[in-house]
Amino acid sequence: MLLGVFSDTHDHLDNIRKSIELFNGRGVDLVIHGGDLVSPFTLDLFAQLKAPWKGVFGNNEGEIPFILEKAGDRIQRAPLTLELEGVKVLVKHFHHYVEDLAAGGKYHLIIYGHTHKARVEKVGSTWVLNPGEACGWLTGRATVALVEIPSLEIELEDL
Repeated sequence: MLLGVFSDTHDHLDNIRKSIELFNGRGVDLVIHGGDLVSPFTLDLFAQLKAPWKGVFGNNEGEIPFILEKAGDRIQRAPLTLELEGVKVLVKHFHHYVEDLAAGGKYHLIIYGHTHKARVEKVGSTWVLNPGEACGWLTGRATVALVEIPSLEIELEDL
């Protein structure tokens, strides 16, 4: 199974399109969004995904009722927990407590956003992934990640 992971898209429509093209081109099986979609209209582009998607709210979401209207149960308040081919995954937006959660060893993979800084690091037995910012506005680097399940091989991709 191949996951496509992005976060902090912040209404950057061109980079959302690029992310979706990359995910579709690589044949991902599931897309995860780590928060900060921001506006409901960005979800119109998500219809172009060939894979299902799930995500969590960030701290900059506007018009949450309209986001929920468009996304339904595909998006929720964090945390989102998934078990994919025996791999336990936690998705949240904020970086708070990531180290403690990873050290606890309950999850195989923790995905978060918020800091806009890409990170792929093993903490104890848990992989910690921040795909960076898909918008590219704060760091100047727009990135997404691909995660192979169950091997947990993680690859950052520049948009």
